Amino acid sequence: MPAPLRRWCVLGLTGLPVLLILAVAASGPRLPGPARAAVAAPPPPAPATVPLPPEPGLPQTAEGRHYPEVPGDPQAVAELLVSLEEALRSSDTPADALPALGHQHQVILRVLAVREGLANQVRPLLSARWQTVLDHHLGARRAFLSMRRGRKGSATLPAWRIVAPEPAENLLGYYRSAAAATGIDWEVLAAVNLVETGMGRIDGVSVADARGPMQFLPTTWAEPGIGKGDIRDPHDSIHAAARYLVRRGGLKDIRKGLWGYNNSDYYGKAVLHYAALLRDDPAAYTALYHWEIHFASSAGDLWLPVGYAQTRPIPVALYLQRFPASAPPPANRGV
Repeated sequence: MPAPLRRWCVLGLTGLPVLLILAVAASGPRLPGPARAAVAAPPPPAPATVPLPPEPGLPQTAEGRHYPEVPGDPQAVAELLVSLEEALRSSDTPADALPALGHQHQVILRVLAVREGLANQVRPLLSARWQTVLDHHLGARRAFLSMRRGRKGSATLPAWRIVAPEPAENLLGYYRSAAAATGIDWEVLAAVNLVETGMGRIDGVSVADARGPMQFLPTTWAEPGIGKGDIRDPHDSIHAAARYLVRRGGLKDIRKGLWGYNNSDYYGKAVLHYAALLRDDPAAYTALYHWEIHFASSAGDLWLPVGYAQTRPIPVALYLQRFPASAPPPANRGV
């Protein structure tokens, strides 16, 4: 789904402001065994649950969930971040706990990407292992923020549906089978799927008419040798994306291939940060899979949970009157 700056993506492209991610999914919570075995050193056992910051009085969704709050103390942030990283990699963590843990993890990173002073205080409190992980996350997020520098948050929310993605192990199988068929690394395909639609959580058509989990323009999908099957099917679209990256030179230089996918060096930099994170530690996939959809609006970093459904753009103020749980808590404001 090529085209110079003509589509939106979850992490923020042209047209619409930055989004980042992702949805609640109860199925497919853990990285399958083969990928977990690839981790050089297994993480230490993590507690079955991680105590999350208390958030009394915050509005809740119909499912009883609320927007995660980030502590203001650097030591508390560092300790919580490490606990989340470990729990999201641990086979002892209950599957039903993963969505809330993944969302808390995501929101901490979104806040740190903007609050550089806090991030600079948190980083030295982490071990070398978690510093590297944090560097990849902040590098990716800040690259996407650079793509929208100078733009105001949108006063309207898009005409999308936010849906639960396919199970994590299904998607991982599609990335790997596409990698085996084309030579494009599975980690790159996972990262593109993440930044384009939150691994399939955004069901909608972009302002440039791009569609499906990997955001193809219908004209590109129709090119010989690219689109096969259903543009909205995760398996078919992931395989098509791999073929497209090959066509754009991705086997010789993946940066060139990603430039063909989206004409921005920032885009390629962000995708490759997530790909490197997964290559270094495939167990990081579980956290990314459980991220939710966020949207940079005039009212701040809005959370669009599974169940969000708008057939036409809706003013932010009107949406928040109906769904106040989507607004960031005061502790997170300014992000």
